[in-house]
Amino acid sequence: MAIPTFTLNNGVTLPALGFGVFQTPPDETRAAVSTALEVGFRHIDTAAAYGNEREVGLALRESGLARDDVFLETKVWISDYGFDETPHAFDKSAGKLGVDRLDLFILHQPLPTAFDRTLDAYRALERLQAEGRVRAIGVSNFMPEHLARLLEATEIVPAVNQVEVHPYFQQRELLALDAEHGILSQAWSPIGGITFYPGYGDDRRSTLADPVLLDIADAHDRTAAQVMLRWHLQQGRSAIPKSTNPRRIAENFDVLGFELSPRELAAIDALDTGVRGGPEPAAIRLESHGRAIPEV
Repeated sequence: MAIPTFTLNNGVTLPALGFGVFQTPPDETRAAVSTALEVGFRHIDTAAAYGNEREVGLALRESGLARDDVFLETKVWISDYGFDETPHAFDKSAGKLGVDRLDLFILHQPLPTAFDRTLDAYRALERLQAEGRVRAIGVSNFMPEHLARLLEATEIVPAVNQVEVHPYFQQRELLALDAEHGILSQAWSPIGGITFYPGYGDDRRSTLADPVLLDIADAHDRTAAQVMLRWHLQQGRSAIPKSTNPRRIAENFDVLGFELSPRELAAIDALDTGVRGGPEPAAIRLESHGRAIPEV
């Protein structure tokens, strides 16, 4: 089964469906990524701050797949922002992953109270792309005001903006702005996992138990997770589901054999609560969120 691809604004293509390892412990990452590659995923998303880049790299090498057959993206953490610091962040990530080039390298968060450092970090990404060390560059969790400041001060339009998007939090204004500038929106927490992860509050509703999504899933003999991933793809978004369960990893890849109707898409759109599940990007501070990223 071949997952469709998106062509980024610089001509690079990426598989629309990726496999994420956010909150996956290092000792479980290797097996999870190995399973994902076995079932057919060819796009892996990690980050320096996840602490599991090394295990992602091990799984990739053990898979026997050619390096060019897997689209690999990772993220710079805020502690490594800066024109001189960010290239070293590349060296750390590439070294742990065991590669000499990244397909996509993105800033993990904006730093609203130190935006000059954010801009310097992005300018370093531009230089890395010019040197051929990364094929595409982008951002994550950038809201409209952050994008506006970035676009005004830098040369290369981000290829990707990876943000929280799921049926309960759809960020339509931001997605429209991304599209207006030719930026691919990429959904983290695409099945609403941030709404039911342990430690994120006891009052969160699980998208996986939503009756609207379950009814649509029943109509197609699918799971609610598969319906949500199909919703993303049909609306032109890249999606990065995560799991450590082999059965669910396989299910999350199997999203091409059915199509949601306009009525079903509209029903999912109507589930938006406007309530963010993850961290508020405007609240990210180096003082409170900064932490040293280990060397290779």
